[in-house]
Amino acid sequence: MPVNPPNFPNRRQTLALGAGMLASLAVPALRAQGPLASFPERAIKIIVPFAPGAGTDAMARLVALKLGEVMNATFTVDNRAGASGAIGTQFVAQAPADGYTLLLAASPFTTVAASLASANYDPLRQFSPVGMIASGPLVWAANTALPVGSLQELIALARKKPGALNYGSAGAGGVNHLVLELLKARTGTFITHIPYRGVAPATMDLIGGQIELVTGTIAAMLPFIKNGSVKALAVTSARRSSALPGVPSMVEAGLAGFDVVNYFALMAPAGTPPAIVNRLNAAVNQVLALPEVLARFKTEAVEAAPGSPAQLGQFIQADYRAWREVVKTQNLKIE
Repeated sequence: MPVNPPNFPNRRQTLALGAGMLASLAVPALRAQGPLASFPERAIKIIVPFAPGAGTDAMARLVALKLGEVMNATFTVDNRAGASGAIGTQFVAQAPADGYTLLLAASPFTTVAASLASANYDPLRQFSPVGMIASGPLVWAANTALPVGSLQELIALARKKPGALNYGSAGAGGVNHLVLELLKARTGTFITHIPYRGVAPATMDLIGGQIELVTGTIAAMLPFIKNGSVKALAVTSARRSSALPGVPSMVEAGLAGFDVVNYFALMAPAGTPPAIVNRLNAAVNQVLALPEVLARFKTEAVEAAPGSPAQLGQFIQADYRAWREVVKTQNLKIE
């Protein structure tokens, strides 16, 4: 794959608003008004477009439990995995716009749509944003035998030996893949991408020495970092993570404007009445203020990100368009 020069404008380099900024957004009051004051009148289904046991699934089950308590209603979780999340996402896009079918969206919601024509959904036109839930960076993890101690040294080695280094991702078109492509574009390097079926097998090969670099969520990588199986070079965000306070940010690694986070958000089908969206948004923001939820987020190395539907819509739009630019700049052809 040819490497294009790093010529993104600053806004396109910033692929996420960042957990700190999201957490500072205004929180509307929880109240129902008008003829929809009785909503919900039956169970609300949260679709998870991935298999049970994944991080998105765990987040959905926590949110469903707490939303049920806050709204005195029933929330259920329905896993509809396949096609890198596209199957479950398409299901929600085609569901009635009545507030009773929601999507627990994560980073693949925008990265897959930006990189795979076969995704067959439009994250900007087919969904109504409900509310951001949480976000947190990934961490660049290297095999312990790799002779680098920082991301700057990794970049220098990649420039010295184009194509010699390899990197495992959770699959083509996911955030683990595209964050590498952004790094390559920003640094003028070529690192060989090896897609896996999930980040877990990639991590095992990283530990075993079959590959040299991986990014994963901090929660997933932390046990291996702590026991010395892998070494952390940097987090993918513009500021450090409290879960890895000793690991540099991308700004500290010399890549200002590079700010990538994994996020979790609730989306509804396009056309869902604003009164229902606002009711759900207010409930989400109330859940994000619960001490037990904040404590759980801390163990997952993410931060609560309360805000309005409009603010989530702005985030999704910026994230999607920035990843589209990465795909275009890197001339990626993903089937």
